[in-house]
Amino acid sequence: MEGVKQIRAHPTYSSTARFLFLSPPSPEVLEKRLRGRATDSEDAIQKRLTQAVKEMEYAKVEGVHDKIVVNDDLDRAYEEARKWILQE
Repeated sequence: MEGVKQIRAHPTYSSTARFLFLSPPSPEVLEKRLRGRATDSEDAIQKRLTQAVKEMEYAKVEGVHDKIVVNDDLDRAYEEARKWILQE
């Protein structure tokens, strides 16, 4: 989120950069995924979820991202992102 804001504000890059947001289907799905990994503490999970919700809301702002890919199916999301990145 902060990186997008900084690049969008930079005169050299703002006109050429392309912005892709990879989004979980929902905060609930993200929480399930994080807990399923069993690699983070409860505090870390809560911090990540709080930040993710902010980023997901920010991604909805018109003109912030050029493309949003919802990662609800890995193969489909990968293909959608790949095609967009390669401009196919």
